[in-house]
Amino acid sequence: MGKTIQIFITGGTFDKEYDYINGKLYFKDTHLSEMLSRGRNTLSVDIKTLMMLDSLEMTEEDRQIIIHNCKKSTHKRILITHGTDTMVDTASAIAAANIENKTIVIMGAMIPYAFGSSSDGFFNLGAALAFCQTLDKGVYVAMNGRYFYWDNVRKNRQSGYFESLE
Repeated sequence: MGKTIQIFITGGTFDKEYDYINGKLYFKDTHLSEMLSRGRNTLSVDIKTLMMLDSLEMTEEDRQIIIHNCKKSTHKRILITHGTDTMVDTASAIAAANIENKTIVIMGAMIPYAFGSSSDGFFNLGAALAFCQTLDKGVYVAMNGRYFYWDNVRKNRQSGYFESLE
C-alpha cells in the first residue's frame, strides 16, 4: 500500500496521563490522533493500538505481538510508539525477526505528552514521521531529533538522551 505509514501504539511514557489525586502516571487512551491533528498532519496514516504498557512491563510475548503485526502489515513504512526504557530491546527483537522490505522506526518520549509544552513527545513524533518516510529499509530508533540503527544505540540513563554506542 503506497505511502501510508502504519503506526502501532504500544504505550510508554509518550501516552501516560498524570493522576493529580494520587500523583501517579497511568494509561487512559493514546494521544496520537490528537497530536497528528494539532500538528496539522497531512500524511496518510493507519493507526492501530497493540497495547498500552510501560515498557519495563513488556514481555517477550508482547514483543512477538509487535513483530507479528509488523510482518502482517501491508504497509512498507511502520512507526512504533514505545516506552524508552526497553525500546532498544524491542528494536533488536524486530531486527532479529528479519522483516524484509520495510522501514521500521521506534520512538517515544521521556516526558508524557499530557504534560504539555515540557514534553518531548511532539518533537519526537514529527522527527520519527520524517525518518520513517526517508530512511532505507531496516530497523531504527528515533529520539532527540536523531535516528540510530537498532544495533548502534543506547539510552544514556545519566543524561536522559539516546546516543550511538561508538
